[in-house]
Amino acid sequence: MNKKTQHILSTSSQLLGICFIVLTALRIQKLFEASVIDELTAVAAVLFMTSSLLSFLSIRSETKNEDKFEKWADIIFLFALAIMLLVILLITFDLIS
Repeated sequence: MNKKTQHILSTSSQLLGICFIVLTALRIQKLFEASVIDELTAVAAVLFMTSSLLSFLSIRSETKNEDKFEKWADIIFLFALAIMLLVILLITFDLIS
């Protein structure tokens, strides 16, 4: 097993929490125009959760699937990071009006 999967598990679970904070902040502020940000953050949260699950399965697995789980956890984690980058850019540059 590669040690990378443990880092993916902890980081993706922390970023999942950040996604929930963003979603909660959008709901509290009642930003209806932030629908795109809301939806992208929800997608990122699902991807981070999937990445966490696959990373956990990679740690617990004692079969040849261990490497497959880790590979997919890594790929999904990178997609979720890309989506969060897009959300940050949308919020920072106020592109949603």
